[in-house]
Amino acid sequence: MPWFAGVSREEINWHPSVNADKCVKCGMCMNCGKAVFEWDSGGKAVVMKPTSCVVGCTTCANLCLGKAISFPPIEGLHDLFRRKKVWSAVRRQLISEGKIPQKHQVLEGELPEHLDGSQRS
Repeated sequence: MPWFAGVSREEINWHPSVNADKCVKCGMCMNCGKAVFEWDSGGKAVVMKPTSCVVGCTTCANLCLGKAISFPPIEGLHDLFRRKKVWSAVRRQLISEGKIPQKHQVLEGELPEHLDGSQRS
């Protein structure tokens, strides 16, 4: 599945940041299924594999007891998806794989401009 429609993961600014002053060492972030975090020598969480983070996921921040974890604003991700027409490309792929039933399909150019970034004629 081309979730990013040819956009490399390295181009996508989506990963957690940890404010060490707020980290209470609760360990909730260590439950990350992508092993994004590790402990530093002082027992605080640090981001070691930022591009392993699932784009759009914020589970660690939602569960962090000290509210030490933050992510870039979602609007930046939406802007990239608009500019690179990710939503349209993913939708086309899902249609071609039969994962969007015909009754839910829209024709090319029918996605609202705010979703696919294209201009309507």
